[in-house]
Amino acid sequence: MQSFAGQVAVVTGAAGNLGRAVSRAFAAQGAKIAMVDRDAAALTSAQSELPAGAESDTFAADLLKPDAVADLAQRILARFGRVDILANIAGGFTMGPPLHETSDHVWDFMLDINARSVFHACRAFVPLLLQTGGGRIINVSARAALEGKAHMVPYCASKAAVITLTEGLAAEMKDAGINVNCVLPGTLDTPQNRAAMPDQDFGRWVPPAALADVMLFLASDAARCVTGAAIPVYGRS
Repeated sequence: MQSFAGQVAVVTGAAGNLGRAVSRAFAAQGAKIAMVDRDAAALTSAQSELPAGAESDTFAADLLKPDAVADLAQRILARFGRVDILANIAGGFTMGPPLHETSDHVWDFMLDINARSVFHACRAFVPLLLQTGGGRIINVSARAALEGKAHMVPYCASKAAVITLTEGLAAEMKDAGINVNCVLPGTLDTPQNRAAMPDQDFGRWVPPAALADVMLFLASDAARCVTGAAIPVYGRS
């Protein structure tokens, strides 16, 4: 795997299961990590799991507030002096009622947490990547983005929006040295998913560390000609 020594990786949702795995993976390859999440205490816990000697800092921020995200970008720039990689991990999932019984609150919540958060982060950090002379953006969509599912319409729509955002931003940035891709995980093997689906075969699910490896590849020089892609990472789920 390529060394990311000297590069700065911004990881949103860094206090979650996947965010922690991605932060550890980039840190293990020498990257400096800017860990972003709403929960400052959880960020401190996640930071403690990084490899010994890793350079990192934590930044509590609400990605749904445009001014807060703009300020976040400037705080990270002031701390590290550059940004090379943006890993948009922040997001969430909830089942819901049939579409005709779905409230505005549920619809807005899914679109906000999964799509608006990515929009706000990309809008704030693309100018910093341009200052650096290029970089990588890796977004997290989902297999559910490819086919609408019953009782999951807001979630599916929000993750489909991430694919479209990825494709459009990749087209805009292809001559600026910024590659933009997304991953489409199947069921992640997390404690929360195990608790929610205790009768499933967990061995068929995708370990967060395996998805992190794919994201490291997309950030590496080996993926220099890959942009605008939606990469399925399903395991056997």
